[in-house]
Amino acid sequence: METINREALFYDGSSEFTTPVEPEVNGTVKLLFRTARDDADEVYFCENYRERRMQFVRRDTLFTYYGIEYPLDTRRIVFHFKVIKGDDVCYYDMAGGHTQFTGKFEFEITPGFHTPDWAKGAVMYQIFLDRFCNGDRTNDVLSNEYSYIGEHVQQVTDWDKYPAAMGVREFYGGDLQGVLDKLDYLEKLGVEVIYFNPLFVSPSNHKYDIQDYDYIDPHFGKIVEDEGALLADGDQDNRHATRYINRVTNKKNLEASNAFFAHVVEEIHKRGMKVILDGVFNHCGSFNKWMDRECIYENAEDYEKGAYVAEDSPYHDFFLFHQENWPYNAGYDGWWGHDTLPKLNYEGSKELYDYIMRVARKWVSPPYNVDGWRLDVAADLGFSKLFNHEFWKDFRKNVKEANPNAIILAEHYGDPRRWLTGNQWDSIMNYDAFMEPLSWFLTGMEKHSDERQEFLIGNTAAFNHMMMENMTGKQYISIVTEMNQLSNHDHSRFLTRTNGLVGRTATVGPEAAGQNIDKGVFKQAVIVQMTWPGAPTLYYGDEAGVCGWTDPDNRRTYPWGHEDLELIEFYRDAIRIHRENPALKVGAFVGLPTSPNGTLVFGRFLGDNRLVTAINHNPDAFPFRIPVWRANIPDGSIMERIMLTDENLYNVGKVPYTVADGYLEVTLPAHCAAIFRMKN
Repeated sequence: METINREALFYDGSSEFTTPVEPEVNGTVKLLFRTARDDADEVYFCENYRERRMQFVRRDTLFTYYGIEYPLDTRRIVFHFKVIKGDDVCYYDMAGGHTQFTGKFEFEITPGFHTPDWAKGAVMYQIFLDRFCNGDRTNDVLSNEYSYIGEHVQQVTDWDKYPAAMGVREFYGGDLQGVLDKLDYLEKLGVEVIYFNPLFVSPSNHKYDIQDYDYIDPHFGKIVEDEGALLADGDQDNRHATRYINRVTNKKNLEASNAFFAHVVEEIHKRGMKVILDGVFNHCGSFNKWMDRECIYENAEDYEKGAYVAEDSPYHDFFLFHQENWPYNAGYDGWWGHDTLPKLNYEGSKELYDYIMRVARKWVSPPYNVDGWRLDVAADLGFSKLFNHEFWKDFRKNVKEANPNAIILAEHYGDPRRWLTGNQWDSIMNYDAFMEPLSWFLTGMEKHSDERQEFLIGNTAAFNHMMMENMTGKQYISIVTEMNQLSNHDHSRFLTRTNGLVGRTATVGPEAAGQNIDKGVFKQAVIVQMTWPGAPTLYYGDEAGVCGWTDPDNRRTYPWGHEDLELIEFYRDAIRIHRENPALKVGAFVGLPTSPNGTLVFGRFLGDNRLVTAINHNPDAFPFRIPVWRANIPDGSIMERIMLTDENLYNVGKVPYTVADGYLEVTLPAHCAAIFRMKN
């Protein structure tokens, strides 16, 4: 019996196979499906239990293409393909070809769902502001300025000091002026988007406990009036922290900080870069002016009484109280039981709901003109799943009406498909289909460095299985805008994971995070990051060789003056390759299997721009025979190697190879990564 060449079958939702890739409501979408040349009797487009026969469109030396024009209405379409050759029948979905239809990994297209073009494959750079650069020492948090969770805050004067194991009260002084001072550096690095961890008024250095959503923290911005006293030794009453109260409640400081932030965004935009803010809308902080657990707004001018202070507070319904114990009622609902993180009660307060929608619009509108939001613990917001989805629908409507070109990215673990249907989020931080599988494959380490699984190192089959389970089911325009990170503020630094040591700063000490690291493995990860579908997102300092265990050790300062300059140059070259090749931003993606273990090979293609990435994670040199024909690369093509890394160095000299019989044959050294590009 003649059988279908399943390796040749292909569709992925990219613009190579979908026109337009973001169709409008009541429009028409044209789909192409690829088979090996003259390898099918019939090809069907299957949607909602209906089959429509696709028509022959064209053939080339390798493939035959079948097409269909499909009229859309308002509904999301969920579909797969069926290929018939004689008695052989193959069903094709996001997981490839199957003898039986599974219904699990179907493709999806939502009419009217658009993600910003600038975000597709954009190189993003995450800045934890307190640790990036101190450009203005007049706005630094001072030792004893106030008390936070039972202890006085401390100003760190040694920029290179390791963060303490419980260092939430330590402040190093990084600020927005520091970002302005380093824009030349970021531009030269190749950054296209800056994503800031929270910038709004907050008592912690991480600022995920927002105190005032309307203003940038003056410790990051400008302090134009600086009066008042510090706390005396032993005094934990923040009503006496008059220096802090003046700094963060004085409208002159707050307005000056907002104006300075608008200036910073304007300067970033002048360089062609975008800005994403961190939105923490599930909970606020106990210092928040609506709650005022610290009573710092109780007697401040132009502020209403907080819900903790007074039962008749206008913010009473912003929170869910379990006790009737005013004044100073501590019986409110905290996120995961933390009374420092009061959960916001949207279901109980239309005023709160409307307030946050105004916040959502405010910062993406003039004069701030921010380019989008990253949403903290977005799936946790509200007290029910139904309400959660309704909230994010309204949030999207408000943001997109204010700034149609703004991005909405959510922090999310697990299956995000219920939110990625075109009316809520645009995309996500890609833990499950990037950070986690790649960390297991290259280091055997869980993303917190809390666990090591030796059998997963170089385990190609396990990697592919994790990717199939977590990458499938999302629409193409969400996949190419996902934040693909190696490290961030919540997990250990990837460079530390390369040492294979389980630990945290409290158990093994901060010095161990930098011992026995493997920059060769790290470079392999960066090459995958720069060539995999999605938006490669750097965590500040990764490019300079910063190490660190999980939170808070991952929040070390950027090492100005003693950076790893060779690593920075490597990043510049890797980013340049990513930006110069449109296929790496929005092209089709196809796996190119070679050998079961220790290797990872895939192709990207868009028109004549066709590339192959090959990872050899074996301890010895490995002879690759790569089926590049699957990436639309024909016989006789010249594939130029444009990047090679090994255990010590990297090389961007061009080395040519000729494709023969559909394969690229090349031997790659141990623990290396290589990028090849078809020469036109």
